[in-house]
Amino acid sequence: MPEISRFLGIIIYMHFNDHNPPHFHVQYNDYKAIIEIESLKLLEGKLPSRVLGLITEWAILNQKQLSDNWESIRDIGKFNKIKPLVS
Repeated sequence: MPEISRFLGIIIYMHFNDHNPPHFHVQYNDYKAIIEIESLKLLEGKLPSRVLGLITEWAILNQKQLSDNWESIRDIGKFNKIKPLVS
């Protein structure tokens, strides 16, 4: 499972050959969630509201790269790291 980005203890990743709709996975401590790329809607799981806000901010800034990674991972198994919200 490719790690796309990591910041403030938040890990963002995607799975190879994952199901639609296009989405990414988030892990923060014991919390796990799935976020849809197009709507940025929480599809599954739970995150603290502060963490969900940070993820949403990051995803808005990187929505195109997330979509590109989704397609690339599914089509050819390659991905690009995405810059974290903060270093």
